Amino acid sequence: MTVSFNHTIIASKDRNESARFFRDLLEIPEAPSWGPFTNIQLPDGVLLQFAEPPVDIQMQHYAFLIDDELFDRAYQRLCDGGIEHWADPQMQRPGEINNGHGGRGVYFKDPAGHAIELITRPYL
Repeated sequence: MTVSFNHTIIASKDRNESARFFRDLLEIPEAPSWGPFTNIQLPDGVLLQFAEPPVDIQMQHYAFLIDDELFDRAYQRLCDGGIEHWADPQMQRPGEINNGHGGRGVYFKDPAGHAIELITRPYL
């Protein structure tokens, strides 16, 4: 059997708000949800399940590889929404994007405080 990534649970302060944030930003339709999860499903089939854990949320990093057209639209939504963003993971270049690896990238935080990265070209 080959290996593929199937799903992950992303800790959220408000699972519905987090799922809506990613649906709107990445233009993903709603997915069936159940139990303690509000779900979104990426076009490749990976399921992101947002849940509200009974513990403090530790920041995680999630990177999304998207095409140039979606990057343009998503970046505009970040700017229009006043979402602070950076060109680098050290957060030293505010309000910018980067042109690394032959593409473009941007870093920002989601509603739960996770570090999110959008890139248009894979690192490898």
